[in-house]
Amino acid sequence: MDKWLFLTVFVQVILTLVVMVIMGKRRFTAAKNKQIPMAAFKTMALDNAPEHVIAAGRNFLTQFELPVLFYVAVLLCLQLNLTGWFSVACAGLFVLSRVIHSAIHLGSNDVFKRYKSFVFGAGIVFIWWLGMFIQLFV
Repeated sequence: MDKWLFLTVFVQVILTLVVMVIMGKRRFTAAKNKQIPMAAFKTMALDNAPEHVIAAGRNFLTQFELPVLFYVAVLLCLQLNLTGWFSVACAGLFVLSRVIHSAIHLGSNDVFKRYKSFVFGAGIVFIWWLGMFIQLFV
């Protein structure tokens, strides 16, 4: 089961790197097309950038917010030998929710759909942490 748990981490890391490349391409293209002045990159004052550029940057930042709880949960599961089917299922569902969230954010950016995918992922992380607590203390 450890390998399956690691696979979810690998997919999350790949997602983060793919989003970073998309963000970079969108920023570079916007700067090349003079939609963002180069001076804006000195302080990353990109508030006046096109919406798709801001969305990509924001999505990249979200890969370092809620997923932190995912990474810590994986490390704790490995350390405390809690790498059974429950942890793998929670990890897989969480990463799937992050892929869906990013696809929506970088695509149609439908706020309601994006919010639902975020809440689903947050709920999975909460259930996972609750399950770890129960396995350890109950």
